[in-house]
Amino acid sequence: MPPPRIDGDNVPDVVELTKALIAAESITPARGEVFDVLEAALLPLGFRVERFVEGEAPDGPVENLLAVRGDSGPHLAFAGHLDVVPPGAGWTSGAFAPEIRGDLLYGRGAVDMKGSIAAFVAALASAPAKGIVSLIITGDEEGPATYGTPRLIERMAERGVQPDMCVVGEPSSAHRLGDTIKIGRRGSTVIDVAVIGQQGHVAYPHLADNPVPRLIRALAEIDAIELDTGNAWFQPSNIEVIDLAVGNPATNVIPGRAAARISIRFNDMQRGPDLIARIEAIVRRHAPNAEVKGRVYGEAFLTEPGALSTLVSGAVEAVLGITPELSTTGGTSDARFLSRVCPVVEFGLVNATMHKLDEAVAVADLRALAEVYAEVLRRALRIPRA
Repeated sequence: MPPPRIDGDNVPDVVELTKALIAAESITPARGEVFDVLEAALLPLGFRVERFVEGEAPDGPVENLLAVRGDSGPHLAFAGHLDVVPPGAGWTSGAFAPEIRGDLLYGRGAVDMKGSIAAFVAALASAPAKGIVSLIITGDEEGPATYGTPRLIERMAERGVQPDMCVVGEPSSAHRLGDTIKIGRRGSTVIDVAVIGQQGHVAYPHLADNPVPRLIRALAEIDAIELDTGNAWFQPSNIEVIDLAVGNPATNVIPGRAAARISIRFNDMQRGPDLIARIEAIVRRHAPNAEVKGRVYGEAFLTEPGALSTLVSGAVEAVLGITPELSTTGGTSDARFLSRVCPVVEFGLVNATMHKLDEAVAVADLRALAEVYAEVLRRALRIPRA
């Protein structure tokens, strides 16, 4: 199927481009048609576009896109993702059949975050081609990101693509467009624990080894931990037990295994591997033979308030007339990887409907966001106003 067409004299309309991106179904891990649509919009704007697919199931294959325009001067990168979460059942209209009803454009990805990508492309079309602009676009942000932005960063290093600053188009706004800029994010780690015992008959406990009490004692000690009380930019780190499983349907059997899953969201006072080691030490005090497997999905990061946040805040104030709050709340994003490359902030649409049924964006917000991004471009690349 050919990609939906974008009409206009090489100047994509932000609403039409958003609709075309939504219409290209792109559940994580995404590849193919949705990237065709974006590439078709970028090529007339003078971008050198490189696309590559990496990885195997279950985390792949994933498509990524790196587009660059310009060779010298200040370098602004825009990062985002074309993949979306599964739509679920119960939409008023088709999740991948974009539809405007009233003042809203409905469709999966309208907010998170095809609308922001379309707004940035529209902003590029309205700004002179000065300095260097790059787009870092992945098909796997909503998933494990194994073959997503980390691989893009590797490709950037191979190509000598080194931004001075980066704006991630995640839906950062809370109540109205422009009210929030994210300057950091908490880290995330998930730890799976399995305590191994010996299955047996409940009437003969001396011939069995029940793992449940040992797991419960370990979880009680873990639940009592206060990691920290937060700091100037971050809320306190928190530990949550998110799953507990024994899987024993019988009434007269002592189980041979009990498992739990622990999720930790942590601020920049903590480190993922240290947290995994701390949890493992507690578990092993109660159950020396336990299996403990932890994965760090991202470390906490903070872009200290400074030149980049001032630049984006100034653009928001100039276009929308409001002063954004600087925040680190919410979950993780690919900014956790990009923060290793250059200063990064997140700014995008209102996040009220992301991942929900009938995800929708205000048409007026799409056009206003394109104006803000155009102002960011002018300020970052030092383009004088006409």
